Amino acid sequence: MEHLFPTLTRHPKRIVFTDGHDPRVIQAAAAFAQRRLGVCLLIGKPENILPQAASLSLDLRHIKIIDPTSPHFADELDQFVRLMQSLPRFKNNDPQELRQLASQPNYFAALMLQLGQADALAGGLCSTSGSLLRPLFHIIKPRPGYKFVSSATIIQSPNTPIAHNGLLFFADTAVIPKPTVEQLAHIAIETARLARQITGQPPRIAMLSYSTKGSAQNEDIDRIIAATALARQHLITQQFPAEIDGELQADAALVPEVAAIKAPNSPVAGKANVLIFPDLNSGNIALKLVQHLARAKAYGQILLGLDRPAAELSRGASVDEILHVAAIIALQAIDYHKIYPDQIATTRYDSSHSP
Repeated sequence: MEHLFPTLTRHPKRIVFTDGHDPRVIQAAAAFAQRRLGVCLLIGKPENILPQAASLSLDLRHIKIIDPTSPHFADELDQFVRLMQSLPRFKNNDPQELRQLASQPNYFAALMLQLGQADALAGGLCSTSGSLLRPLFHIIKPRPGYKFVSSATIIQSPNTPIAHNGLLFFADTAVIPKPTVEQLAHIAIETARLARQITGQPPRIAMLSYSTKGSAQNEDIDRIIAATALARQHLITQQFPAEIDGELQADAALVPEVAAIKAPNSPVAGKANVLIFPDLNSGNIALKLVQHLARAKAYGQILLGLDRPAAELSRGASVDEILHVAAIIALQAIDYHKIYPDQIATTRYDSSHSP
């Protein structure tokens, strides 16, 4: 994952953290700035952040602290309220009610992201999934041409030859409980795009199941087979370089010796690096088991399909994981600027907003 950093030093980005008071965020932000990867914007009160930074001997000169309740940000709140009033979801809300909502860290950060005052957003360390995802889904639209938002987690497993030097992409691990055929196909394609972006190699996508190539049959397996066919057709239409196959059991997807027995003619079996789970239960359980039993690093949840880069951090995330998630969504922001240059607003965030 370290290869992400040189790219960001050439294209630094602004990351807004909704949990700016958390000591792990403060340390990750300081490391992000020290590596010259960009600017970190910490949502929180200076009196809650500065003493912790001092106790950790951290340099915050290149980090902005943003207190939405401070008079310094009254103009931003006015702008945010006007934006919310333009959205159908909020058009009947009282302006004062919207102002209170916009001043909440998760909403304030989402509004900053939507208006181009930050390039990417990371949050969720100190809140439930819903309290972070709800503002994002209320404020940020899906990318043009996309119907669904899903998520992926990047797993770095040490000392293993499996996949791309132990680098695996799990999806969906946070958003869609039981994906439809169309949603599963979408999850596969978007996760493959993330894998290509991170590794630079054509992804190998395994649509996972408890069955391999007809060893069992029921409606759930039919759903996976249909999603595999739909995703394959989209990949061909979009001329996206990737291999996909399913349904595959996890061992058939990852272990060459097992693949030779269970799926000898598969272009993916035994060498998959993108694992698409049939539902959120299996995806999230597998993620936690691999993370803690195999001592693997888990970078996520990276939200896929949103119009702006964002990630939901696990409440148990380490400083290193937070730093790398920030780098991943910053890397996504670089490509977003290339693809949608006219949709990025200019901003005014300068040193006058520092404490």
